Amino acid sequence: MIESFDERAPNPVDLHVGARIRMRRRILGVSQERLADALGLTFQQVQKYERGANRVSASKLYEIAAALKTPVSHFFEGLADPASEEQESVLEEPAPERTMHDFLATPGGLELAGLYPRLPGGPVRRRVLDLIRAMAGEDRDDLAGKG
Repeated sequence: MIESFDERAPNPVDLHVGARIRMRRRILGVSQERLADALGLTFQQVQKYERGANRVSASKLYEIAAALKTPVSHFFEGLADPASEEQESVLEEPAPERTMHDFLATPGGLELAGLYPRLPGGPVRRRVLDLIRAMAGEDRDDLAGKG
């Protein structure tokens, strides 16, 4: 079933593809300016693609995939299969994958994810997690049974 969307709001698929472009670019450490240069665009156009404000054409998505050294399918990972009648939503992404995607898309998220494995194990990592939980307003009792 095809869902209808508010025509003024960015399409959820465009938002998803844009977020995947941003995440891949950031993982590779490529600036918006550098990607834009490789594609013959302005960095503002790359920003609009990443925000989902502008749709990425098939040919441009192919160029982006080549510039970011990833298969085109990478940008659609996490989307429901449109041929499957079992899917209720266009953006049925498992909660852990969505959480990881949202985390990596935040400023500093990618850096934090890269640094965490370099921390000494055991008590240091537990203290870092306790600090983050405290800052996020969650305590251990709220997380009992999670994780």
